[in-house]
Amino acid sequence: MFSAIFFSLWFFAPAGAANLAAFSSGKLKVLRKYNFPVDCYLKFRGKRILGNHKTVRGFLFAILFGIIACGLEIWIYSNAFVIRELVPIDYYTINPVLLGALLGFGALFGDSVKSFFKRQKGLQPGRSWFPFDQIDYIIGGVAFSLLYLQLPFYYYLLLCFVWFLIHPLATFIGFLLKIRRKPL
Repeated sequence: MFSAIFFSLWFFAPAGAANLAAFSSGKLKVLRKYNFPVDCYLKFRGKRILGNHKTVRGFLFAILFGIIACGLEIWIYSNAFVIRELVPIDYYTINPVLLGALLGFGALFGDSVKSFFKRQKGLQPGRSWFPFDQIDYIIGGVAFSLLYLQLPFYYYLLLCFVWFLIHPLATFIGFLLKIRRKPL
């Protein structure tokens, strides 16, 4: 069971890094001038499609960090025997640019779909919407990664459970580090 939990953390780490990178890129003052919204200020039924928080900059950073994280995983896999014992797929055959980009883009795409529904429901950006805030990036990352690699179904179940639990913990840590305004 430990190896399955480890693998669910390992496999989805590029999507988690992408999600964090998109959020963090908005906090860097030097990058704020590149915050053009993905929805191009368009509206649907009188409401913004996504809002100002979903930016081209965020998507680019998500994809970049997804690729970097996946590349780092492949390097670690190549250099650490113990990782090769715990990871049930051959990472020598993984294309880090493709898988990292799909996980990164997918995580942000899932978050954007959720944001669309939040805007249509009248919920403000940043307001918690349980459980959708915890599963949006997971569903998106998994969906897009399936275009490249298919895992056994139980890994997806475990991945969803583990990363669902990680999200509130990471959010609370961000609050303690004064990166986030609210603890959950």
